Amino acid sequence: MEPGVCNRANMLVCRLWKAVSRALFAEFLATGLYVFFGVGSVLQWPSALPSVLQIAITFNLATATAVQVTWKASGAHANPAVTLAFLVGSHISLPRAVAYVAAQLAGATVGAALLYGVTPGDIRGTLGINMVHNSSSTGQAVTVEVILTLQLVLCIFASMDNRQALGSPAAMIGTSVALGHLIGVYFTGCSMNPARSFGPAVIIGKFTVHWIFWVGPLTGAVLASLIYNFILFPDTKTLAERLAILMGTTEVEKVGVEPQKKESRSSSGDAEVSMRQALAPQASERSPAVGQLVSYTLT
Repeated sequence: MEPGVCNRANMLVCRLWKAVSRALFAEFLATGLYVFFGVGSVLQWPSALPSVLQIAITFNLATATAVQVTWKASGAHANPAVTLAFLVGSHISLPRAVAYVAAQLAGATVGAALLYGVTPGDIRGTLGINMVHNSSSTGQAVTVEVILTLQLVLCIFASMDNRQALGSPAAMIGTSVALGHLIGVYFTGCSMNPARSFGPAVIIGKFTVHWIFWVGPLTGAVLASLIYNFILFPDTKTLAERLAILMGTTEVEKVGVEPQKKESRSSSGDAEVSMRQALAPQASERSPAVGQLVSYTLT
């Protein structure tokens, strides 16, 4: 390989590394903010006990803020269930998904730790961990979490699909999170996000029925991804393309949320696409998929 090509390849590797590092930090930050503010609204202050409406609105605003701040850097999944949904829909690679989930769990733990540290000891309680409430069975709790996460992930896909995206995705996704909390608080405290349940559980050291808040949201996310990507709005990816995306040998092109700005891409996607074009130009010349999705979201 010629020296000029080597230098260019090294520069692109550096760009890719910076983009990946930025994306992982964005996932860490988004999840930490979501947990700190969302779980903070659940704390039982004697002078002002939280209402279900207050909790729903706070999680709504925390979601919208985290999405708006970090989606250009990482897609702002901030939720292992959302990351799994994008993996099943062939929108991200397996290596990226694993790295995202690790960053999300770390961010959730740090967010919960900060909340624990700034909260008076007599107010901390169980730090808003998710539990099964009001005599609900574990089966009922899992089913509720499946349904809540199903509607959230469907809303996420619809909000970011250039074929039908209208308005602000951050606002729409935040509204979906609020909707889930208005119902789910009574059953499980409303998780919809394994990282949201994981962070406080680690800090408090209590994992009673914690498995519910992985099984329910992950199942709901997979169902939503299958419904949206294979039934409601099937795309044109071939099996070979899906396998290539899964293994990380190619990545879905990330386009802008607004239909009129389809040329925009997330920073992490830019670096990966540029590197592939430089090192293997002929491999990057493929027809774009119909109605690509932006790889971003929360809860």
